[in-house]
Amino acid sequence: MSRRYDSCTTIFSPEGRLYQVEYAMEAIGNAGSAIGILSKEGVVLVGEKKVTSKLLQTSASTEKMYKIDDHVACAVAGIMSDANILINTARVQAQRYTYAYQEPMPVEQLVQSLCDTKQGYTQFGGLHPFGVSFLFAGWDKNYGFQLYMSDPSGNYSGWKAAAIGSNNQAAQSMPKQDYKDEITREEAVQLALKELSKTMDSTSLTSEKLELAEVFLSNGIVKYQVCSPGALSKLLVKFGVTQPAADAS
Repeated sequence: MSRRYDSCTTIFSPEGRLYQVEYAMEAIGNAGSAIGILSKEGVVLVGEKKVTSKLLQTSASTEKMYKIDDHVACAVAGIMSDANILINTARVQAQRYTYAYQEPMPVEQLVQSLCDTKQGYTQFGGLHPFGVSFLFAGWDKNYGFQLYMSDPSGNYSGWKAAAIGSNNQAAQSMPKQDYKDEITREEAVQLALKELSKTMDSTSLTSEKLELAEVFLSNGIVKYQVCSPGALSKLLVKFGVTQPAADAS
């Protein structure tokens, strides 16, 4: 039955499903995981970099984390070419708002605006849904620190801890026991790294396979900071996520 309805995004199946949107979500399930944790001092984003070959030259820039504006960043899982289009759209929208109103765009308003664009690609013929999910981390004067997750359908929701990409269901279940409302930024980093280590297919966790970014306040100014590989390696050892050196040799 699905074959009659899965070639077009504009036709519902008799079961009330849009198959192309569901297929886009399946594509995201094959991408590297990304996890976001909301703390009282900031938002932590951790992402898994999929290294498909030892011959691949790893990028000096980040692959999973992107800065949208001074007060908003995001983590990505899915088709990167689709993500690049949406990230550039979000950056333009944020700058237009700042130019018009002389203040940063509220985080949820920016997320909703981008999700409206994603929803449009599920409603009109001749288009395919964006095969990418986002975790948005940001701060504004109205609601403080915020974490949002969005999927190819254009839906978005606010979370205290969220996961996208491969094994996201397993990653989503772990914080239910370990997360607490008064969690600090350092505890959030520890929780995110331990969470990701249990969901990754790789047996050894190294800084080459991870990216860590944080959004926090410093002297009243919103900061976006990407952890360097050296600092990330120290964090992995500190929190006991990496295997002992004796096992690696």
